[in-house]
Amino acid sequence: MDSSLPNLVAEFEEFKESAKIDIPLGERRKVIQPSSLKSRQLEELMTFLIDWINATLKQDHIVVQSLVEDLYDGLVLHHLLVHLGGVKLDVEEIALSSSAQKKKLAAVLGQVNQLLQVTEDDNLNWNMDLIHSKDLIATLHLMVAITKHFRPNIALPENVCLETLILEVDKTGIKTSKHLEYITGKRNEEQNQGSEADTINELFKLGPDKVKVVQQALLHFVNRHLLKLGVTVNDFSAQFSNGVIMILLIGQLEGYFIHLSEYYLRPSDEKEKLHNVSFMLELLKDRGLLNYPINPQDVVNVDPKATVRILHCLFTKYKDK
Repeated sequence: MDSSLPNLVAEFEEFKESAKIDIPLGERRKVIQPSSLKSRQLEELMTFLIDWINATLKQDHIVVQSLVEDLYDGLVLHHLLVHLGGVKLDVEEIALSSSAQKKKLAAVLGQVNQLLQVTEDDNLNWNMDLIHSKDLIATLHLMVAITKHFRPNIALPENVCLETLILEVDKTGIKTSKHLEYITGKRNEEQNQGSEADTINELFKLGPDKVKVVQQALLHFVNRHLLKLGVTVNDFSAQFSNGVIMILLIGQLEGYFIHLSEYYLRPSDEKEKLHNVSFMLELLKDRGLLNYPINPQDVVNVDPKATVRILHCLFTKYKDK
């Protein structure tokens, strides 16, 4: 027997135990690989955030020891809002029941999102259910966003990246895919993201004529690289909405074949289109090509700004190829 097999079995058992996999049919779950949970970078970030929270709430005599165990009910987040944003909500100070906690947490997160000037349409990495269920990934994303907003010059630990496994249960069984979850990046990368957002936003303020010029240039770029596949794109909006063209384009630009089992070559409904677009965005994130968060539903719904953002990222890197 292969000597590596016992280690593989042990690792898998450890993963099952740490992930506590219990996923209803039709749902997707993202879990952290055990090796990432033990990483030095993650430990440094969690320690940094806990120390920052405790320093901020020192006068309230609040001491946080665990991000997920102490933030899930909304109490600590509410106190942070009071100190950082000068906002006090009319909610219970201490919510004991699960329903009361969720009600309070929803109100607190609604105010946090308003202060951060984000909405659910921005493809947020957190929501009430994830925070209340003590999801570490969502809690980290939320706290990093709050920290950056209220203390933009603070030196957060850089390059914190988690190896995760995305699990999805359907009638055929459990589908899995690996994903790199970037919690923090380098400062220059974050500045580039802001610059990217400003560039595209400013473009769409110039009017439809200017936008059309950019769209035509991007179409030329796409068709030039898909020529070998015999694929031609004529409609900037509709032909990109199912994700197929972009997946083929990424394969051509990156120089590898994306197996047909990974996506639907001829998606027949919105669910299959959404799968394709989500898969395509994960490819871009994994390779550091996506400079701005994109909601997959926006692409499926033929949002021109979302499509331009994606193609502009590829164009910027590969325009001279």
